[in-house]
Amino acid sequence: MNKAILSSILDAIWPPNQPSHMKVFAILDGARDDRISYEVDSTFCEHDCLYTGTLPLALQRAAPYLVQLDRDDRLSRWIIENGWGNSWGVFARCDAGLKNLRKHLRGLLRVKDERGSRLVFRFYDPRVLRVYLPTCTLSELTTVFGPVNSFVLEADDSLGAIEMKFDDQRLTTLPIGLTHAV
Repeated sequence: MNKAILSSILDAIWPPNQPSHMKVFAILDGARDDRISYEVDSTFCEHDCLYTGTLPLALQRAAPYLVQLDRDDRLSRWIIENGWGNSWGVFARCDAGLKNLRKHLRGLLRVKDERGSRLVFRFYDPRVLRVYLPTCTLSELTTVFGPVNSFVLEADDSLGAIEMKFDDQRLTTLPIGLTHAV
């Protein structure tokens, strides 16, 4: 990935006009790449697994992780350089701390289907989130967003980014073009 594209993606996630109190978190799907859990565990960034309890090693590696990121952190760049276009996860902007955001996101991990069967909801997969959110009712959007101000995720063609916001009245989806200079 060239520097212009990397910088453009970083600007989409951390826009220059973003308030200083707004934090950026990555919600990463460990099942998408074996390196994710290792990189998250080896970072100094605040992080936690969305699953609880003692997990078998295979499940630890495949679990979803929540990581608070800084724009200039090594892990932020690594996630973008390796995961952008590979559906590794989504970014969430909010002013809640990691502990409160984790509690909220854990409440989204399980859903029931029309027959009442419990299913794992992989909302942190950008292919799922960008299709799911536009189908939600206001009540569902309130539940999904909770303390999250906006989600930023790769566009379906990976050539752009999408910012999805909810203002208690409607969902707004903003395409963000990325610089693709060589």
